[in-house]
Amino acid sequence: MSSDGHVPVLLGPVLEGLRIKTDGNYVDATFGRGGHSSAILGELGPGGRLIAIDRDPDAIRSAPDALTNDPRFELVRGRYAELEALMEERELNGKIDGILLDLGVSSPQLDDAGRGFSFLRDGPLDMRMDPDAGVSAAEWLRTVDEQELKRILRRYGEEPQAARIARAIVDARQAQPITRTLELADIVERAAPARGQKKHPATRTFQAIRIAINDELEEVEQVLDQALRVLATGGRLCVIAFHSLEDRLVKRFMRDRSREPEQYRGLPDIPAEFRPPLKTIGKAVAANDAEIAANVRARSAHLRIAERIA
Repeated sequence: MSSDGHVPVLLGPVLEGLRIKTDGNYVDATFGRGGHSSAILGELGPGGRLIAIDRDPDAIRSAPDALTNDPRFELVRGRYAELEALMEERELNGKIDGILLDLGVSSPQLDDAGRGFSFLRDGPLDMRMDPDAGVSAAEWLRTVDEQELKRILRRYGEEPQAARIARAIVDARQAQPITRTLELADIVERAAPARGQKKHPATRTFQAIRIAINDELEEVEQVLDQALRVLATGGRLCVIAFHSLEDRLVKRFMRDRSREPEQYRGLPDIPAEFRPPLKTIGKAVAANDAEIAANVRARSAHLRIAERIA
């Protein structure tokens, strides 16, 4: 558990999946509030090393002294899509024994109304993972084309009412800019009422806009490719995803990189350059009932694990 009481998701399966060596080199590419990092560091001996990455300045500022004062630990502000470059600076490409990715928005980000991620709390409509970079959700909504907005809601939110919601947003912004989270949530709810659904009607819209302005899926694709070059042979890649778009992307990546090209499939001798670089480890792991009861946000988490073999 991190210093602010935040409970890291699927902690036991993550530690088991990483198969931590006491003298190994590890990367927590999504530091958050440091729960996973603290546990990984606790498994390392004096010769081990853990590098954590986060682009959120709040995450960097809130890092506990017990971590930042540990000589085995380094916290870097940056995007996880910069993984390969960051490891190159440290001469660690091809030498990393385990990488953890805990994708999506963190609980502290959701709980802070000032960050603008939550449709349940009133705050400025921001949604940036790094509030010092890029454009806010409010700025993006001010100018985005209606057809593009509809496409984003369908692609990143899998929103069946994308057309109605996009039209309602464009109509509303003609009267005045949409600058508050509850303002946007109300527009969506009036355009597409819940009608018995358990999810809040704005869930998919907020997800889609957040993914779009933070380039989240593109970042995931980049870091997965880079992980192949960063990991040592025998190194493990552990990825926690919270929604189907990310999970499908991770599943497809691990599946494709663990298969031989079709023309070599089933043959006893495969040329080295065509051997798959990964093997998948087990099936996707979900939180058990006890963890979900203690942390409701764990209910949608899925952990996938792969090992570098070539």
